[in-house]
Amino acid sequence: MAQPRALVRSPLARLRAWWLARLPAAAEHALTHRNLYVLPTRPGWMLGLTLLLLLVGSINYQLNLGYLLTFLLAGQAAVGVWVAHQNLRGLRLGVDVEGEAFAGQPVRVRIDVHNPGRRARWALTVRWARADADTASVDLPPGEAVSVALPLVFATRGRQPLPPLSIETRYPLGAFRVWSWWRPAGTVTVYPAPEIDAPPLPGAAATDGPTPPPLVASSAAPAAVSDDVPDAVRPYRTGDAPARVLWKKAARSDGDPSGWLVREAAQRQATAALWLDSSTCGLRDAEAQRGRLCAWVLQADARGLRYGLRLPHLVVEPDSGPAHRRHCLEALACH
Repeated sequence: MAQPRALVRSPLARLRAWWLARLPAAAEHALTHRNLYVLPTRPGWMLGLTLLLLLVGSINYQLNLGYLLTFLLAGQAAVGVWVAHQNLRGLRLGVDVEGEAFAGQPVRVRIDVHNPGRRARWALTVRWARADADTASVDLPPGEAVSVALPLVFATRGRQPLPPLSIETRYPLGAFRVWSWWRPAGTVTVYPAPEIDAPPLPGAAATDGPTPPPLVASSAAPAAVSDDVPDAVRPYRTGDAPARVLWKKAARSDGDPSGWLVREAAQRQATAALWLDSSTCGLRDAEAQRGRLCAWVLQADARGLRYGLRLPHLVVEPDSGPAHRRHCLEALACH
């Protein structure tokens, strides 16, 4: 029987995980001599062994040229350590999550590397502190910033902290590795993985009956319309038919679509609400319910429907639009 991965980690991996957990979280990271570390690489250890053999041979056979070669190579190695250290010192790092994160699917995280100095920085490598993490290499011109995108996969839903990030260089000789660790302070809201081949949306719920009172207030409220606008008029949304636009009022908005209004029958407004309920979705497992409801939220939003969400401890009133979609997905992720 295979043992859990957490139980078969090497002592070195456990020590590194313990040390990374003790790093203070920060929104930005500045590389200084206090957080830069230097160790020889495998070629560096071989270089050190070669220098030791050259020194022993030169002492044994009294070879002046051997002394010259040994100390010349040792001096170059020492200069290489200093150059590699200066290649990272002074850089600043920032992080930003691009797009939405679903469990089990990669999300793009943008890493901003800023070089405030007057010299270029070469052969920088950025990666997450994970065994299977991708790496990104970058060169930095003087006084400029470069952004690199690193994919990141979260296995579970909820608010997940960003893992530690490392930046390193082996420039110029490759004999020494200089690196620094950073634990970003941000979190990522990971939505449930939408069910693959989810069933069609349930039928539109009748709104004649009483609506269950929300246990938690919904933060996504319908867009406000001024008092002089009839009830059968709503704000314009991308994809609305031009024939439904109130062009006389649209002419006053100087061509800004955010100020346009669209006719909508009051009867349609009353019957367009759709309830997505965890108790009637046809699944018993809580995580499977979240996956199906997530797929339904995405379907309903793509079709422009007004929909509400019912969870065991949360009710989100029917609405539509990007803000309502995000509110429902966050409810599925965090409750």
